[in-house]
Amino acid sequence: MTSVDRSTNEQGADPVAGRRLTEQGRERKQQLVDAAMVLFAERGYAATRISDICDRAGVAKGLFYWYFPTKLDLFSELVRSMRHRLRRAQADAMDPTADPLERVRQGTAASVRFMAEHANYFALVDVERSDPAIDDALRAGSGVYLDDVTALVAAAQAAGRIPDADASLLALGVLGAVSSFSNAWRSGKIEMSADDLAGFVADWVVRALG
Repeated sequence: MTSVDRSTNEQGADPVAGRRLTEQGRERKQQLVDAAMVLFAERGYAATRISDICDRAGVAKGLFYWYFPTKLDLFSELVRSMRHRLRRAQADAMDPTADPLERVRQGTAASVRFMAEHANYFALVDVERSDPAIDDALRAGSGVYLDDVTALVAAAQAAGRIPDADASLLALGVLGAVSSFSNAWRSGKIEMSADDLAGFVADWVVRALG
């Protein structure tokens, strides 16, 4: 939960082919990613064909391969895109002048709200990660979340807001709480609004850390 990394995607570069894309090219690529997200959620990753994605996006199949060598590359781009959007939501929610523990609260609440707003994506991840190739795509770069929270926890410890302990273990607890509560909400085990859940989990995390 920190400032967003300036990824190659944000700069307009194509991470697969090493190309820089025009604005139109980025929009067309995003059309494919958005179409794939809908179809993956409806049908599952394996049952969704590249031709289905192209039909949904309204582009020729040959154009798909200009951006993505394989369907897995598209899925990896979807994961990168969602990771970037989540970190952007966290950064936007956190007051840089607030103390570190309050920023943990703000980032936690933003994470829960984001996961609720994009429930279809995270439900898809829950189902598809049993596929080793999918799990590898999900793991690539995922350590950035742990690094973000660990840095905030360490800063809060330095400020005397959190007792001394292994900062990375405490950060794992924060991430685990966000994931577990969000999963339970998606499964219908928690009956409250996304905003109420975000506030509850944020308060829970702060109490647990303190």
